[in-house]
Amino acid sequence: MTRPIRVLIAKAGLDGHDRGAKVIARALRDAGMEVIYTGLRQTPEQIAEAALQEDVDVVGLSSLSGAHDTLFPAVVQALRARGLDDVVVIGGGIIPAEDVPALKAAGIAEIFGPGTPTSEIVEYVRRAAAARAGSPA
Repeated sequence: MTRPIRVLIAKAGLDGHDRGAKVIARALRDAGMEVIYTGLRQTPEQIAEAALQEDVDVVGLSSLSGAHDTLFPAVVQALRARGLDDVVVIGGGIIPAEDVPALKAAGIAEIFGPGTPTSEIVEYVRRAAAARAGSPA
């Protein structure tokens, strides 16, 4: 890629806990990516609009509130409504393993749980952004 990977990190819904999202944002930034953090209590529409305005490659969603089954797919739908079909969407937080297949079917590329090494997330984002750009990882 000719420009840094651009990642939007977002907290959808009423979840007010963002320490994990900030840790991931910093790890991605330290890895040379441009990171936009939308802050707390964003609607799916606000997240998708920010993704459009910021021309991001990846959207990272964080959920600790249990609303991931509703909010994550709503973000994917809002992105698609804006023509952002190729933006990679990843999720993280407290997400039960039994919820992961439905989230992936709804368009979430990958889910990262508590304790996932930040290096693993960085490498995944690099591969996903390279695939989006059509270049080898």
